[in-house]
Amino acid sequence: MATLVPPPKRQKSSYSQSLKPRAPTPEKAPVPSIVVQFKSAEDGSSLGPAINLPADTDRNALQMLVNKLRGEGEDPLPYAFHLVPRSTETTTPATPARVQINNSILADALAPAASSSKAPVFSPEDVFELWCHASPILCCAHSPTGRYAATGSGDATCRIWDMETETPKWTLSGHKGWVLCVEWDAREKILATGGHDGQVRLWSPSTGQPLGAPLLGHTKWITSLAFEPLHLMSSRVGSPRLATSSKDGTVRIWNTGTRKLDFVLTGHAASVNVVRWGGENVIYTGSSDRTVKVWSGVDGKLIRTLSEHAHWVNTVALSTDFVLRTGPYDHTGKVPKDDEEAKSLALARYKDLVSTHPETLITGSDDHTLFLWPDQAASSFSSSATPKKPLARLTGHQKQVNHVAFSPDGRWIASAGFDNAVKIWEGRTGKFVASLRGHVAAVYRVAWSADSRMLVSASKDSTLKLWDLRTYKIRIDLPGHTDEVYCVDFVADKVVSGGRDKTVKIWRN
Repeated sequence: MATLVPPPKRQKSSYSQSLKPRAPTPEKAPVPSIVVQFKSAEDGSSLGPAINLPADTDRNALQMLVNKLRGEGEDPLPYAFHLVPRSTETTTPATPARVQINNSILADALAPAASSSKAPVFSPEDVFELWCHASPILCCAHSPTGRYAATGSGDATCRIWDMETETPKWTLSGHKGWVLCVEWDAREKILATGGHDGQVRLWSPSTGQPLGAPLLGHTKWITSLAFEPLHLMSSRVGSPRLATSSKDGTVRIWNTGTRKLDFVLTGHAASVNVVRWGGENVIYTGSSDRTVKVWSGVDGKLIRTLSEHAHWVNTVALSTDFVLRTGPYDHTGKVPKDDEEAKSLALARYKDLVSTHPETLITGSDDHTLFLWPDQAASSFSSSATPKKPLARLTGHQKQVNHVAFSPDGRWIASAGFDNAVKIWEGRTGKFVASLRGHVAAVYRVAWSADSRMLVSASKDSTLKLWDLRTYKIRIDLPGHTDEVYCVDFVADKVVSGGRDKTVKIWRN
């Protein structure tokens, strides 16, 4: 039995379809062009000639333009923008007609002006001034006891916060540019700040006043600070030395008591991005020249160069970082009666940590890898552990490694990358343990709790995440920032964070 299949439906030709009347498609409104003059919010100076731009140029593109105008091609800096029509100019960005640019000039200024009678009146015919406010929170650090936290900002100030009352204690003013790094000495008597102006300043946390004149000598901005470990400090000198690294390719060692330069570490061929001062009086520096150099803290002589990385070295950490940073202060809360007792307590804590495993080094790079290195201060090495041969090459990140940190007990390593991931590794072998997934954008920083049981991460996605290291899952999601989170630190039961939204947030565990 056969079934009759109906003939296929005749298709209309493309010609006949073209004759069919169609609904008119709305034309996309043309994007207007505007003339923009970039100005600095610090002093009102122009950053270059007036530029003709499409009004829908977004904030990231504006940032790139300002960095190009200021010659910051290699390491772009964050900016915030306020728009002011020149017709309402009062030589200050504090005019009522100013509008903050979060997305683009078209979305934040021109479109609201056209749709609302209450919005400031802007038109594409205006000559605009974009005031560049570089005032995100760029760095933060808890003090050794956890009583205070310091935050450095793009507004050229550093603030010291009382962590008990959770209020600002002092505002430290003096830098002429962004405060890029902050560091406490282990006795909590000195706070050091490094700026985009190339200056290093020392402050008294108890009074909020500067300790003498700024330390001058670097020709470009300061990238990292590291105090001499307390147990190595000479009783004769009475003040710790300070190592400062810079984009100028040098590291300077200062006597904080006399404010004089002890010596300069030269040899890197590009920016020195990070410096660490180890417990065996060895100084480690990581550079954009793709090398890590090991120096003597006694006289500044180069010990060796580690050359395994294939791209910029962004981050360096020591297995002893936490105990060196906190010095004599532990979970008991005991306060040493004088500097000598503080030194002996700090030495005892350090010796206790390295008695089971010597001080080791981890380095992270733009080449997507990390290297775990043996103790660089050892007097002799076996054939299986030579100083220039890494203990392990840690692979797994798919993009650049931003930050790496040892847990306080030295058992674990956490690394953060542009691939949106945090990875956990064994601290002694470098063996991969787990990937912590949850962020939807680059992870900038990680910080461990003092008991090594929790980890917090800060991300470009505007969130922080507290991780459960038993399940490797998110324990608590910490939304609250409205933009990228640049820095985070974790001491005792509190976390401090800051970012592009210009706010400091304190979180209780």
